[in-house]
Amino acid sequence: MDILQIIVLALVQGLTEFLPISSSAHLILVPYLTNWSDQGLAFDVAVHVGTLSAVVIYFRKEIKQMFFAWFASLNGNHTEDSKLAWGVLIGTIPVGLAGLLFADFISTSLRTPLVIAETTIIFGFLLWYADWSGKRERDEHSMTWRCVVIVGCAQAIALIPGVSRSGITITAGLMLGLTASAAARFSFLLSIPVILLAGGMETLGYLEVASIDDVNDLLIGAAISAVSAYLCIHVFLKLLDRIGMTPFVMYRMLLGIILLNIYL
Repeated sequence: MDILQIIVLALVQGLTEFLPISSSAHLILVPYLTNWSDQGLAFDVAVHVGTLSAVVIYFRKEIKQMFFAWFASLNGNHTEDSKLAWGVLIGTIPVGLAGLLFADFISTSLRTPLVIAETTIIFGFLLWYADWSGKRERDEHSMTWRCVVIVGCAQAIALIPGVSRSGITITAGLMLGLTASAAARFSFLLSIPVILLAGGMETLGYLEVASIDDVNDLLIGAAISAVSAYLCIHVFLKLLDRIGMTPFVMYRMLLGIILLNIYL
């Protein structure tokens, strides 16, 4: 990979991971549209690790509170923070199981522009409906276990390229009555164990056969994606209650239509 490809793909990942427009879809589409060779799973994992570091740093205070509250809950001391920590852990189970069962099929059969076009439109419409119909009465600390499981199952669907992990979890949160900012915050917290588990496993396997040049490319990509993702989280949460989901729905619809015209 040359430096331009590394920079572009890392920025794409950083700017799309936490927006409801599917980072995995864009990482697949960029090589198709630029005639670049596929960057490979290792680079995808590296830039996802970059975005993981961004969300951990951004929510470091909340994560620290949740971490100690979770340990205290093991002795029966339950608080809002411990409940949220348990919610993140329980909400991760469905995507973990789905990944074990369907990862090979998804990676070999569903990483195509046509699949991305269809899921981009379908789940963009669902995002619009949730944004329009959601009651927006609750924050993430008020989620019931039923809500946690529903959002967790929604996250598992995002293994399909084009669905968008943040998009489908925010959609589910809005449909369950969360405010937009609460749905986004829970979605971002929910991303931490998912990226950590997937990225950790793939990285350990890759480093056994990687060359020094390969590792340097991965480190550069991870750093760029981390900085851009941090800025994206900050701006997105600041503007979310003001702009809603409409701009992202419009983008998804336009992208999906363009892809259908190109690849049908």
